[in-house]
Amino acid sequence: MERKEFLKNSVSSIIGLSTIIPVMAACKKSSDVAANGEAGSSDGSCKVTDTETDGPYPLYTSRGSSIQRVNITDGKAGIPLDINITIRNVNNSCNILGNARVDIWHCDKDGYYSGYTNQGYLGTQNNTSAVFCRGIQYTDANGVAKFTSIYPGWYQGRVTHIHAQIYVDGKLKLTTQIAFPDAINTAVYNTDLYKAHGQNSMTNSGDNIISDSLSNELATVVANASGGYDLTHTIYIAG
Repeated sequence: MERKEFLKNSVSSIIGLSTIIPVMAACKKSSDVAANGEAGSSDGSCKVTDTETDGPYPLYTSRGSSIQRVNITDGKAGIPLDINITIRNVNNSCNILGNARVDIWHCDKDGYYSGYTNQGYLGTQNNTSAVFCRGIQYTDANGVAKFTSIYPGWYQGRVTHIHAQIYVDGKLKLTTQIAFPDAINTAVYNTDLYKAHGQNSMTNSGDNIISDSLSNELATVVANASGGYDLTHTIYIAG
């Protein structure tokens, strides 16, 4: 994918000094980061999902059994979000892939990440000892990994998203991101739980990470009977 940058001119105003390094890493598109998997397609019937940066705020030091869980909310307030991620293997006719490890992480409803000190609209928060909105699951016989979380908020310079990494037999195959429909974002951010932060002026088409890969990174998100949302998304890897 083409090299792009975001937040280049506003890093210092968005985050604290302690998070400059991870955010600078996030300023690079897939061509600037270490290879996470094989790009391209198999027999032409399907194609590997676009590779994206793992930043900001990956947490490789806290990816053990403590976050191998379905419910990743850790008591955080927010509109419930049920996440169902299907993994398919382009090297096997795009068949579903069981026992693939799926790591995800996203910000809370106010735009803050666990594992770091963040600066946002509520001021500086030290979340270095927290692991909220982070989880690991393995795909089942249907190739699906399930998580229970909250609808992510947003932070300056990025549209709403979830980070995801897929491992097979302990090997990292893909680092990508998952986008949300703009209309759903608008509706969520108008609710009482989210409106204090206001609407995000950034949309998918204007986001320098998502915009050129939206066709394979945009999730299906629908309201459910419980007052929350169901997210379904398929990620294609070269397994």
